[in-house]
Amino acid sequence: MTPGPTLSDPDSLLAEQLLRLTRRLHRVHKRHLEKSGIGITPAQSRLLRTVVHYDTPPRMADLAQRLEVVPRAVTTLVDGLENSGCVRRVPDPANRRVIRIELTDTGRVALDKLRGARRAAAEEILAPLATEQREVFGGLLSALLDHRGETDC
Repeated sequence: MTPGPTLSDPDSLLAEQLLRLTRRLHRVHKRHLEKSGIGITPAQSRLLRTVVHYDTPPRMADLAQRLEVVPRAVTTLVDGLENSGCVRRVPDPANRRVIRIELTDTGRVALDKLRGARRAAAEEILAPLATEQREVFGGLLSALLDHRGETDC
């Protein structure tokens, strides 16, 4: 069995801690989503949050690119969200062959519940940190995210 990261390898230890935190955040977020009763998976949640950032309904290809997934994955997510009434497919007014994804009123209500679930998950994860620690942690996260030069929903 290979030993885990040690204090003598701080970057490896930090990477392991980040991965563990990411997994924990995913589990906590998923639990809060389930408690909210919206019936949306974390992946569907991410797609819904992405759709709302566009000024006009995005194309499926736009969503796939923004989410960094293959178009087929977006199709599956949209199918689920369309079945739950959160989004609908609409033809592009300039090109009938292009389909755009539009948020519905049900989707807007779901987004509000999603925000509540995300907030509750963040509060649970951050509970051990004092206000000053949260500020420092937020600054560090911003520095890491800004360095990538990309935005994520």
